Amino acid sequence: MVDAVHNPQPSADAALVVIGGLPATGKSTIARVLAQHHKIPYVRIDTIEQSLIRSGIADVSGTAGYITGYALAAEQLRLGLSVVVECVNPVEATRNAWSATAQHNSARLLSVEVICSDPDEHRRRAERRVVDIPDLVLPTWQEILDRDYEPWTTERLVLDTAIMNSESAVRRITARMFTE
Repeated sequence: MVDAVHNPQPSADAALVVIGGLPATGKSTIARVLAQHHKIPYVRIDTIEQSLIRSGIADVSGTAGYITGYALAAEQLRLGLSVVVECVNPVEATRNAWSATAQHNSARLLSVEVICSDPDEHRRRAERRVVDIPDLVLPTWQEILDRDYEPWTTERLVLDTAIMNSESAVRRITARMFTE
């Protein structure tokens, strides 16, 4: 398991919002709208991973991307800034590491799982997505279906983009995280 980044100093009232879910469910859209609405840093694991791959430092396994993401999020939390992170977050180990990152930096954590309960809509989105990160190869619909994605065992906010738009999702996250 990957260790979270530790910080001995409290981070004021910072929040770590981790938005996860399968590709093509709407995670990036929701994360961008949330970050812009609250004017908080946005950490996207796909961007980190693709940059590391282009540099020749890492391969497509994603471990280095997550480790870098934990460090970048912790840095913002140490500054007292809230952070929104967007990633697939497919296994319990990554979910636990985000939780530890929040805990070790005295930040509140909200884990969000974005789903699309309509398989036809999810497939349509997967097949029509446009690459917005240079050189990123998007997964096919079959690769999304075949992906290793462990069921969540921890508390999270589940947002179904088959029945809500990104603005509604941001309102739900905001109500849960930033007004408590």
